[in-house]
Amino acid sequence: MVGGKRKIERTGKQTITAKKILASYLAVVVKADLSRVKQQNSKHERRDYHMRHSVGAALVASFLLLLTHPVWSAEAQPPQKATYVGTEVCKACHAPQFEKFSKTQMGKIFLFNARNDLEKQACESCHGPGSEHVAKGGGKGVGGLITFGKDSAVPAKVQNDTCLQCHQKGVQTYWEAGPHAGRGIVCTNCHTIMEKTTDRFQLAKVDDKTVFFNKRAQIEVCGQCHLQRKAQLMRSSHMPLREGKITCTDCHNPHGTPNPSQLKQASVNETCYMCHTERRGPFLWEHPPVIENCANCHEPHGSVNDRLLKVTDPRICTQCHLTGGHPVTPRGRTSVFFFNRSCTNCHSQIHGSNHPSGHFFQR
Repeated sequence: MVGGKRKIERTGKQTITAKKILASYLAVVVKADLSRVKQQNSKHERRDYHMRHSVGAALVASFLLLLTHPVWSAEAQPPQKATYVGTEVCKACHAPQFEKFSKTQMGKIFLFNARNDLEKQACESCHGPGSEHVAKGGGKGVGGLITFGKDSAVPAKVQNDTCLQCHQKGVQTYWEAGPHAGRGIVCTNCHTIMEKTTDRFQLAKVDDKTVFFNKRAQIEVCGQCHLQRKAQLMRSSHMPLREGKITCTDCHNPHGTPNPSQLKQASVNETCYMCHTERRGPFLWEHPPVIENCANCHEPHGSVNDRLLKVTDPRICTQCHLTGGHPVTPRGRTSVFFFNRSCTNCHSQIHGSNHPSGHFFQR
């Protein structure tokens, strides 16, 4: 590289000298010819003057072109692309990181059981060719490597496209159309690559490891942004996520879906029916708000009311049903609504009934 720079500098000096010689030569030739033209005005001699001038200019231009060609060639030559240096070169400087990575599921595949040419590049399959990084002495962000994490200057799309080289099918199919990708979320906001954390999904680690650590980790990761939902899970009536019975991804696909709220199923009701199959029906007598959307009455993440109700009963019913035929003070001390399950003391089959006389959902 140094020899090439010296060669370019030497060629540049030669070009400058050639230009000076050309300028001096042209000045002398033009001056002499002008004086001769003044003395000889014949048409024949003027034609000879133009021919000699053209031939002389062509010769000098050719000479100058030959001198400057090496400079143009050096400047026009594209810079050499970085090349792969191999895993051992990476390991020489990054031994601690290499050791941790080799214990992850991804590391075991890339380093010891590569299935294709991309995986065989190991470290460089994600970070890119490392020859420039090595030649410049290493360092964070040196040599055009792709870096990951919150402090990375690499655009989110470039980081995510690196992961999508392999993870582009299955649950990641709709990533590009999902809200997380649209808001600049990168894979490493939720996943840790270089160190084994959870047994599945390589989720960003949490401080305390409980019996339900793998499932709790999902709540902690999602709760980094979805603070309202995390707070709802702490309410008295809540989905059993913090007990480790279900996780966020039992209902949602964070990598994107064609369904509302990134639900795995086509609708809210279909999602609820995965567990609450007894509510699916079909029923002879259907309750319209139930068929429309379970979330008309229930808050799925957590509520201060029993049974995840959005509003305490009987108010949840009187939002639609006026109190005609019933006491107008549903919370009165002598009211039938004041004890036990309120409206459902009588209307026990509120989600739907198959009884021939069940049009009031009483049986």
